[in-house]
Amino acid sequence: MGYSKPLPAQNAGPVTAAERLVSLDTLRGVAVMGIFVMNVYAFAMPLAAYYNPLVMGGADVLNMGTWFFTHLFFDQKFMSIFSMLYGAGVIMMMNRAAARGAPFTAVFYRRSAWLIVLGLLHGYFIWFGDILFHYALMGMVVFLFREASPRKLVTIACILLPVTLLINYGSSFYVEELQADVAVIEQLQSQGTALDEEQQEKLEAWQEIRAVFAPSAEDIEAEVDAYKGTYVDALAQRAPFVAFMQLNLTLVFVVWRVGGLMLLGMALMKLGVLSGERSIRFYKRMALIGYGAGLPLAILSALLLDAHQFDPLYVARYGGIPNYFGSILVAFGHIGTVLLIVKSGALQAVAHRFAAVGRMALSNYLMHSLVMTSLFYGYGLNLYAEVPRVWQQGFVAVLIGLQLLLSPWWLKHFRFGPAEWLWRSLTYGQRQPMRR
Repeated sequence: MGYSKPLPAQNAGPVTAAERLVSLDTLRGVAVMGIFVMNVYAFAMPLAAYYNPLVMGGADVLNMGTWFFTHLFFDQKFMSIFSMLYGAGVIMMMNRAAARGAPFTAVFYRRSAWLIVLGLLHGYFIWFGDILFHYALMGMVVFLFREASPRKLVTIACILLPVTLLINYGSSFYVEELQADVAVIEQLQSQGTALDEEQQEKLEAWQEIRAVFAPSAEDIEAEVDAYKGTYVDALAQRAPFVAFMQLNLTLVFVVWRVGGLMLLGMALMKLGVLSGERSIRFYKRMALIGYGAGLPLAILSALLLDAHQFDPLYVARYGGIPNYFGSILVAFGHIGTVLLIVKSGALQAVAHRFAAVGRMALSNYLMHSLVMTSLFYGYGLNLYAEVPRVWQQGFVAVLIGLQLLLSPWWLKHFRFGPAEWLWRSLTYGQRQPMRR
C-alpha cells in the first residue's frame, strides 16, 4: 500500500490516539519491560557477567537459577518481539499516512535520523547498551521493503536470520588462531624480543577482542573501577566500547538478526497477526507451538552452555544456536499469549496499563537507563558489582510496577510521553501539543 506522488504536507502529523492499535501498544509495553529484565544485568555488573553467570555469583543456586529462568523466558525473546514490532510499526505508519493523505517517506527518514541522534546521546552519555541507534539505522533499510508481499518478506527474513550464526562460526576459527599466535607473541615479548608491525597488530587485535568477549580478571576489575568511579571515569570506559559495538554489532548482529526480525514483523502485520485481527483459536495455537518448540531449544541451550562453562569459542560455534532460533519461537509464544489475553478481554486492567507503557516505550526505556545508572554507578548510589543477580530483579520489579502506575496517569494528562513528545517535535520541525 502506498502512493504515487507527494501529498500535501499539511496532512502530516503523528499518529493520533484513536489510530493506535491496542494490540501493538500492549505488545510493545510487554516487550520493553521484558528487555529490561535482561538489561539490568548489564547495568549492575561487568558485561562478561551478562553472558556468563559464573563471572559473578559463581555456581550459587540462586545465581544460576535466576540466570536459567531469564535465559529461558527473556534472553533474546523480548528483543525479538520488539524488533518485529518495529517492522510492524513501519507498516502501520505507512497505512495510516496513506489513509490520511499524508506524506510518509520524508517523515519516516527524519524520524529515524532523529532517533539515531537520540541513540548516540543515550549510548555515549548515559548507558553503553543503547538499541535506539541500531533500530533506527536498520529501520531505514527495511523501509525499502515496505511494499513487499508477506511471502517475500518472510523469505528474505529466513535468508538473513542465519547469517549471524555463520559469521560467528567463521570468526571463532580466526579468534582461535589469533589466540594461539598471541600466546607465542607474548612469550617473545617476555623474552625481550622486539615485535614487528604484524605481531603488534595481532596483539592489539587480540586485546580488543578479549576485552569484549573474554575479559581477563584485570579487564573486569578495570571495568568495575570505572563504573564505580566518577562520571568522567564511566564515560571514558563507555565511549570506546560504544564505538566498537556500533560497528561490530551492526555488521555481525543487527543487519541479519534485527533486520530479519523487522521484516518478519512487517509480514505479520500485513497478515493481521500483530494487529490482533486473527481468531482466539489462532493465538492459542501460536502460543502452544511457540512455547512447545522454543522452550526445549532454550533449555538445551542453557544445559549446553553450563556444561561447557560458557566458553566463548564454544558459544560462537555451537552453544548459541539453540537459543538463537529458540528465542524466536518463544517470542511467538509470548506474542500469542499477550494477544490471546487482549482478544479475550481477560486481565483488561493490566493489559491497559501495559498498553500505556507501550505508548510511552521510548520514555520508559530511557527511564530504565537513567534510574539504573543512578543506582549502580559511582556517581549515584555506587551499587555496581555488589548486588546479586536475583536481587537485581527486585529493582526491575519495583521500576516496572512504578511505570505501570505512572504511564496511564501521565497519558491522562498528556498526549505523549516526554521523550516521544521531543522526538515528534523534532521530526515535524515544530512543537507538538503536549497537554490534553
